[in-house]
Amino acid sequence: MNLLLFEHTELAPDSTLTLRDRRLVHLRTVLRVAVGDSVAVGELGGRIGQAIVRALDDQHALLEIQLTQDPPTPPGIELVLAIPRPKMMRRVLQATAAMGCKRLALVCSYRVEKSYLQSPALQPDAIREELVLGLEQGRDTILPQVSVHRFFKPFVEDELENAFPNTRRFLPHPKASAPLPAIGPERAVLAIGPEGGWTEYEAKTLEARGFLPFTAGPRILRVDVAVPFLVGQLALRR
Repeated sequence: MNLLLFEHTELAPDSTLTLRDRRLVHLRTVLRVAVGDSVAVGELGGRIGQAIVRALDDQHALLEIQLTQDPPTPPGIELVLAIPRPKMMRRVLQATAAMGCKRLALVCSYRVEKSYLQSPALQPDAIREELVLGLEQGRDTILPQVSVHRFFKPFVEDELENAFPNTRRFLPHPKASAPLPAIGPERAVLAIGPEGGWTEYEAKTLEARGFLPFTAGPRILRVDVAVPFLVGQLALRR
């Protein structure tokens, strides 16, 4: 935990915060703070700052909060992602939030097992929990917007434009030969398929909506590796 996050509703009128949950355990067992120590904190959806530990025991921690700076500027990279296997979902969501991506559309493509849609990992509370953990890692406070789409075609035809307006669009694809071009400061969106890749129909449909195919190299990567790798590649091309 590089940033201890809290909700605005948790903050007392005197700008103190009382912890009794996993954050208390982390302060005591991982950070090993003592009374008088300072820790980095952030208000979800708000600013970042420091907290002084005013009281600490087995049952609670009392922190005095001072928020002094804005969260980091997002990189302007967003994601369309074929729904990964449930055991990978946790890592993908955390990575998305830690990297600063602020919009993620999870889409059930042809090669996605339909049973994935029933996974508890796709429940709103479960998604939010992983996003918060990613924000703590990346020292950010702004939650990504995550949407789940059961069908590929209706998403691309009816929802894509509203979800990702005014973006440069890129499609990593095994059959592409052109490298990723320089993109400048514009907002960009990556469409990352399942481990088996988008089907030919899906790839052509995305291309028709302005997604530019490019090669990410000869290796086939797992989704939880491909997401940070490709976001990093796009960030380097700005």
